[in-house]
Amino acid sequence: MTTPLDDQGRPDPEPSADEVRTLTQFLAFQRATLAWKTDGLDDAGLAATLPPSTMTLGGMLGHLAWVEDYWFATVLLGDEPAPRWRGTDWRADPDADWHVGLPGDEVRALWREAVAASDAIVARVLAGPDGLDRLAVVARHDRRVSLRWILVHMIEEYARHNGHADLLREAIDGTTGE
Repeated sequence: MTTPLDDQGRPDPEPSADEVRTLTQFLAFQRATLAWKTDGLDDAGLAATLPPSTMTLGGMLGHLAWVEDYWFATVLLGDEPAPRWRGTDWRADPDADWHVGLPGDEVRALWREAVAASDAIVARVLAGPDGLDRLAVVARHDRRVSLRWILVHMIEEYARHNGHADLLREAIDGTTGE
């Protein structure tokens, strides 16, 4: 079944899908919103700030690449972080994921690779016996969370940052939209 796309090319979540499809489709919609808000910008556009914040769209792509890897690979599966993050000195820069320092094409590729890896993990876990109830291997704040919780958290994470992306993109070139 093909998911219809909206005017910005984002997958339109089915209004009466089951729980798994609802969660994964809303996450796909939020990811596609970030792609829409960052596509078409050159390196300068991805590095632009809206004072007093130092947040950038390029930094947001790096941050969300880290968040994808952290929640799905590290927390859910207990895997080592992706190679890009293994040598990161988080003590020296607790926001290192926001400061990846890559050109636009590379930070977009980093994010897309993280999304693809996360999608593969989700598909593998959903095919297992526990599905959405699969508990994370790594405890977070002294508790183990389910895949369901992680998916809802990721939807929230993207939705929050997409609000930031709306403001940044409008300040960069006037592009607006939901």
